[in-house]
Amino acid sequence: MRRYIKIAVVVLIFPFWCQAQDKEVLTLPEIIEKIDQNNLLLKVYGDRAESYKYSADAATAWMPPMIGLGTWQTPYPFQDVMDPRDKGMLMLRVEQEIPGRAKLNARRRYIESQGNAELANRAVTFNDLKAEARKQYFSWLVALQKISVLRKNEQVLSMMRKIEEVRYPYNQSQLSSVYRSDAALENNAAMMQMQVGEIERAKGTLNALMNRQGNEDFTIDTTYEVRFLPVSQIDTTSLAVERRDVLRMNENIRSMQLNIEAMRLQRRPDFRVQFDHMQPFDDMMPKAFSVMGMISIPFAPWASKMYKSDIRAMELNIRAMETERAAMLQETQAMLYGMQNEILSMQKRINAIETKVIPALQKTFDANYLVYQENKLSVTVLLDSWEALNMMQTELLDDKRRLYQMIADYEKEIYR
Repeated sequence: MRRYIKIAVVVLIFPFWCQAQDKEVLTLPEIIEKIDQNNLLLKVYGDRAESYKYSADAATAWMPPMIGLGTWQTPYPFQDVMDPRDKGMLMLRVEQEIPGRAKLNARRRYIESQGNAELANRAVTFNDLKAEARKQYFSWLVALQKISVLRKNEQVLSMMRKIEEVRYPYNQSQLSSVYRSDAALENNAAMMQMQVGEIERAKGTLNALMNRQGNEDFTIDTTYEVRFLPVSQIDTTSLAVERRDVLRMNENIRSMQLNIEAMRLQRRPDFRVQFDHMQPFDDMMPKAFSVMGMISIPFAPWASKMYKSDIRAMELNIRAMETERAAMLQETQAMLYGMQNEILSMQKRINAIETKVIPALQKTFDANYLVYQENKLSVTVLLDSWEALNMMQTELLDDKRRLYQMIADYEKEIYR
């Protein structure tokens, strides 16, 4: 009866246990997509760009009309009024400013361009976040590869320790050999724990970039292959199209040019219409009105100095930004060529270690292990060959991690 109860409990619990064991698997493109959709910093730029659209609509609005009510030609109190016509009038005034449509449209275009500049800032920030996500993803990937190597090492070291324990009672090994095997096992376990910590750190960073809880559990696609696709020809023209910071600078220059255009239109006059209605206090007096049109004179010397100086200052700023853009593109071009050569050199080094150095060390260890099993070799010599192999495997994975970080930085600089 107890047996049947245990089976029933296992059948009921097993589906929930399997569900608990399943983790969300996220590929690198999926992580980048979630960052694009959910990252709070990117939402800030989107909201700012949206706000400029409403500000641009508000820029085309007219000033509200002014309405005034008061007296006109009314004598002060306690004075003798010789004629009832001298009692004055009650005056109603309505005044409306009529701006030029060209001025309003120029102002609207300038404000809209500031929204485009915010979107360009978002693109720059998103490129930085993508680069950070790639680095964390690659760190996680290398940590998993290191754990796989350390688990194989653990199996080998455990077997060596068991052999030493069996041989020690028969005086075929020394006690120090057993202790050294224990130390190698403990060191291997500590290194494995370090890689687990590296994975948790990368997981927390990626969760933060995706605007999720830092401890939300998921795993990555371990089949992902990091590939380096060098640009065949790096020129300033292609960089000016690809780089987000150049796009941001272009939008800022365009915004300043539109502002200059709006300021130049300040030379055009503004208009104002004023209507006055007079209601006399004496019924014998007729009602009267006054209509007046006014025009500003912005080209007067004491008034034109303001917008002329601002225009000149912005023109100089635009010239400085264009020079800065050219210098930045030339510097980036040289830097990318250097990064590209460095990545290719690192790939050659990694290929040499994988195809020549590690196979040779592996054959050395395998040969020593066979001799060790025949009790013709001490565990000290075997551990020395294992440490050489393990050190080179660790160095290889460290080089891969540096290579992946270099590739992430290279792609960041191209699209920055």
